[in-house]
Amino acid sequence: MEEVNDLIKQRVQKLDDLRELDSDPYGRPFDTTHDTKVIHSQYGKLDRESLEKSPIQVTIAGRIIAMRNFGKAAFAHIQDSAGRIQVYFRKDILGKKFSIMKKLDIGDIIGLNGILFRTKTDELTVEVKGFELLTKSLRPLPEKWHGLRDIEQRYRQRYVDLIVNPEVREIVRKRSRIIKSIRDFLESRDFIEVETPMMQQIPGGATARPFITHHNALGIDLYLRIAPELYLKRLLVGGFERIFELNRNFRNEGISTKHNPEFTMLEFYIAYKDYNFLMPFTEDLFKYLAETVIGSLKIPCGDDTIDLTPPWPRIPLYDALVRKGVPEDILRDRERAFSWARQNGIAVKPEDSCGKILDEIFKEKVEPYLIQPTFIIDYPVELSPLAKRKKDNPELVERFELFIASREIVNAFSELNDPAEQKQRFQSQVEAKEKGDEEAHRMDEDYVRALEYGMPPAAGEGIGIDRLVMLLTNSASIRDVIIFPQLKPEK
Repeated sequence: MEEVNDLIKQRVQKLDDLRELDSDPYGRPFDTTHDTKVIHSQYGKLDRESLEKSPIQVTIAGRIIAMRNFGKAAFAHIQDSAGRIQVYFRKDILGKKFSIMKKLDIGDIIGLNGILFRTKTDELTVEVKGFELLTKSLRPLPEKWHGLRDIEQRYRQRYVDLIVNPEVREIVRKRSRIIKSIRDFLESRDFIEVETPMMQQIPGGATARPFITHHNALGIDLYLRIAPELYLKRLLVGGFERIFELNRNFRNEGISTKHNPEFTMLEFYIAYKDYNFLMPFTEDLFKYLAETVIGSLKIPCGDDTIDLTPPWPRIPLYDALVRKGVPEDILRDRERAFSWARQNGIAVKPEDSCGKILDEIFKEKVEPYLIQPTFIIDYPVELSPLAKRKKDNPELVERFELFIASREIVNAFSELNDPAEQKQRFQSQVEAKEKGDEEAHRMDEDYVRALEYGMPPAAGEGIGIDRLVMLLTNSASIRDVIIFPQLKPEK
């Protein structure tokens, strides 16, 4: 720490020296003609003779990320948002301005113009004819940034992480392309994008603990949304038949490599369809994203290779449990399920329903083994208070979850549109909440009223964008794909 403070003091002294040399250390706008990617793509194959015969002038701006001084000359590497390139300073060309160059440090942002040439080692380089200091960096960039030891510092100081780790910048770019591709896919199929409230009087659409906030003007407490579902389905009632929202949700729950309390989700709804329609639709969407963003349906994922080639297996939840050794006779017997879970070290609560217990067993016994894309279908009613019952088996609902790489990425179902049954389902959730289930739904009378006006048969789906980006960027932690993950305050 003392060494860092000494380096900062040296840079502050250089800042004062630059001002004495009448050089503005925090410069003005600077117009460029090229970025580094364009330079390499357009001129990267030209040999030394071609560059000497037809000189190419470029004007670029970027951050100094490496520098070597040789008395009357210096080499540096400049990095912009597109990449990096070597530049060459010479005293006999820059004259008095070379003294300003001697005050530059790694991390400074400069603008420069010059001529392209190749060095003796054949590296494409800009011979600097003139430059301007645009921003003086007062803090040194870390020499060793990779590794577990620095992981929290990387998340906390993401701006530095982005400077020094190109793979982190690539994740940000891919995330942007993924979201754009989702919009392209849905809009090409006549979906329209909408926005719904982020502060809600009644948090609904998912089973989760909400964050509470206060609205001063209205004088009421509100909840940050845990899902946009109930508002989006109000739009189905209003006559919109294909809608989607890319939304931020807030669930006041734990943090892990798979979970972040603030996260991004896609939700979309389509009238006159059911969950059978959504499964091939989801396969088409993931296929499109992989081909567009990655260029292949086979993508690396840790030590595995995920094959997104459709079709994907569809396994009923009860069958998936039995295949992993769960006794069939506990599937519909709450007391036996509770006893079996406790005997096998699975954390369940005395107030948990049979469906909730089976869900906890599933997370322990089945989910870790779902590496390749797999639809788990047909869930118990008590786990799915907003989904339509199966016609041939009313104890189950028409719902699926998509698991890839041991992570749930998609949740979808045929929508319940019977207002009387929906109100009864809400009432069951209220009773569960009174028994201690903090994640249970609340009664939403206005949503029931909306259903009473008539909502068409529909199918709806939610996709966790952060987990999707993890999959398509081969990232091990959800924090790697969230630019600014929430952390405890610095000590």
